[in-house]
Amino acid sequence: MSAGETAAADSAARGFDQKVLAALFVRLGAFGAFALILLYFALTARGFTSAFNILNVVEQSAILGILAYGMTVVFIGTGTDVQTGGIDLSIAANAGLCAAVYATLAKTGYPDTVAVIATLATGLAVSALNAVAVVWLGILPLLATLAVMNIAAGVELILTENTVVSASSPLLSLLVSGSFLGVSALAWCLIIVSLVMAAVIHFSRLGLRLYAVGSHPEAARAAGIDVGTYQAISFLFSGLAAGVASILIVSRLSASTPGTGLLLLPILAAALLGTVFSRRLVPTIGGTLMAALFIGFLANGFQLSGVSSYWVNGVQGALILLVVAATSFARPSDGG
Repeated sequence: MSAGETAAADSAARGFDQKVLAALFVRLGAFGAFALILLYFALTARGFTSAFNILNVVEQSAILGILAYGMTVVFIGTGTDVQTGGIDLSIAANAGLCAAVYATLAKTGYPDTVAVIATLATGLAVSALNAVAVVWLGILPLLATLAVMNIAAGVELILTENTVVSASSPLLSLLVSGSFLGVSALAWCLIIVSLVMAAVIHFSRLGLRLYAVGSHPEAARAAGIDVGTYQAISFLFSGLAAGVASILIVSRLSASTPGTGLLLLPILAAALLGTVFSRRLVPTIGGTLMAALFIGFLANGFQLSGVSSYWVNGVQGALILLVVAATSFARPSDGG
């Protein structure tokens, strides 16, 4: 090896070491910030550390967490680099449409079985549009899912006539008032969905292939993996998450209401922030869960401290900018 080649190799190694250290610094900084914010609210917000309030935050984070899981799987299956990979901007609007479908069917007297099946089918149908547009038509995910978002929002307005659709059913009653071991049904929904998602994404062949396709699509294609199919599956996961979360939305509000699209910002914030809580700065279910709880505790702390809720949106936007900038700088390059 020549002197020039040796110097280039040494420089590349130093650059890689710096990236690794930067990634470690970003991750530790995220955990440190989480701990400091919790400590601040514990000292300044009355009742913040009570068992009732903690369980309340977990319950309130169920909808955000499940929707953020759907976004996370899209990140995993279409590109673990959250800046250049896929994205699903339609997930919040999809959840709104699914909620409208469920509330409408429940209000007209259909049994929960029919309403749930129709709701989940609606979520999968909307996500299938994303899959067709992105995978088979080759449209950029940002543009494709933006278009589908408007389609879903438009159909919701047509179905509900831009009004609140009240609903009641045995399932909704169970979700509202049910509990087990002192933990509410909504909190159990988050716990169970988190365990199932972690098992599927991190410990199954499907999950490992989604990571392979998202990280190195050409290598996955060379290994005989149908890249397009797995990218489509990642969007279907997102639609399924929207369907499940929509039922929880109706249970909390006892109705389907316009404006679910406003959840998009916190969903993006949770999914993006989740990468910072992972060991390799890639999307993970555990990281997304921690990010969703972080956002939940942040909003709860503001509320208990008497701070305007408008600040929450500003903080979420700032978090997105900080996470994208930090992961861009700290993520090890492929060539490393």
